[in-house]
Amino acid sequence: MSSVAMANSPSVGHNVFVYGSLMAEDVCRVLLNRVPQSATATLNGYHRYSIKRRVYPAILPVENKKVTGKVLLGITDPELHILDEFEDVEYQRSTVEVSLMGSSENLQVHTYVWCDKNDPNLYGEWDFEVWKQTHMEDFIKMTSGFMEELEQPESKPRVATYETFYQNDG
Repeated sequence: MSSVAMANSPSVGHNVFVYGSLMAEDVCRVLLNRVPQSATATLNGYHRYSIKRRVYPAILPVENKKVTGKVLLGITDPELHILDEFEDVEYQRSTVEVSLMGSSENLQVHTYVWCDKNDPNLYGEWDFEVWKQTHMEDFIKMTSGFMEELEQPESKPRVATYETFYQNDG
């Protein structure tokens, strides 16, 4: 089944547009124990910001802007729960429409939108290639710690795991 056919099949699972650390296959592998099929996509009407004191981005609606990312295809209910926990209270899962690259097709997908529309810590534009070179290795270690914590009965939220990891490391 092609990616597009799979994306349109309601019985296959959820489709989730990712635009930051989850574009890295290694991060997905740590979180989901697999690398889902994906398709490059564009989300129109949004901007991807950098966040002060964070190595991951945020998106918010902004006219005449667009965010390029990818759609993770066929995400199961348990995997969607893991992504919800990973994105934590800083983001709200929303349904948006993306355009698949190399196709005239639009797709309804989930994505995670930054909750605080007036956050003074948002600035500029976040760059995935820079993140891969400077932060990905540590971020994967933090994500592994998050997954270990998630398996505990009294797990702490991802933001707490992130802050503890980066406070101790850097």
